[in-house]
Amino acid sequence: MVNIQAQLTERALELLALPEDGTPKLLLDLGCGSGLSGEALSERGHVWVGLDISKAMLDVAAEREVEGDLCLHDLGHGLPIRPGTVDGAISISAVQWLCNADTSKNDPRKRLRRFFESLYACLSKGARAVLQIYPANTEQASMMTNAAMRAGFSGGLVVDFPHSTRAKKYFLVLMVGGTAALPQARGMDGEEPEDEEAAEVYVGHRKTKRRKHNDKGSTRDWIVRKKQQQRSRGYTNIKPDSRYTGRKRKDRF
Repeated sequence: MVNIQAQLTERALELLALPEDGTPKLLLDLGCGSGLSGEALSERGHVWVGLDISKAMLDVAAEREVEGDLCLHDLGHGLPIRPGTVDGAISISAVQWLCNADTSKNDPRKRLRRFFESLYACLSKGARAVLQIYPANTEQASMMTNAAMRAGFSGGLVVDFPHSTRAKKYFLVLMVGGTAALPQARGMDGEEPEDEEAAEVYVGHRKTKRRKHNDKGSTRDWIVRKKQQQRSRGYTNIKPDSRYTGRKRKDRF
């Protein structure tokens, strides 16, 4: 897993395309976890701030004595960073969690809007953000991309090794100010991944709390309508409709 994280970080930095002028840059590591990606930033002489929702992971980063500053923060609340002060941002396997409606109060679209609007505001003109993501489906990828574009970014998705099931990687490359061509994806010309075994990553879905409801008086139409409403709000664990939807189950096998 450490090797995979290192490979993804290297690729994110390549797509970030920082100027090689020897000047340290102020960067954000969004969803920094234990600071593995931040170490790569420190090795290149950059100053970085890591944000993560998990105190346990930040404690691990502190124990490892990473050089970056650490902040316990939920990205879905927006970034507490002064406008126009950041030279770039990376994120490895974190932003897709904003698409999950873990509770009834968490609206994925509102959380994504707050995140991308605050990210756009804190980046300096000409800066980039490179977010490596694991979308659950094409709808989720579109939800994140559209939210970023509405916030003012230009850019889009770069998909490395798009024809490989195991090695395919999604990078949301976002630019502030002006428009530029997206970087070329890897694997388009028959290039093979460096390590096919290491390319396979499984990202499990967080368990979501289900609200109790009374089945009395439920009808198939009501259930189908409710499921469609949940899908439109970003829920990804909704079972498909079938002829058994809304049908009372037997009390015995």
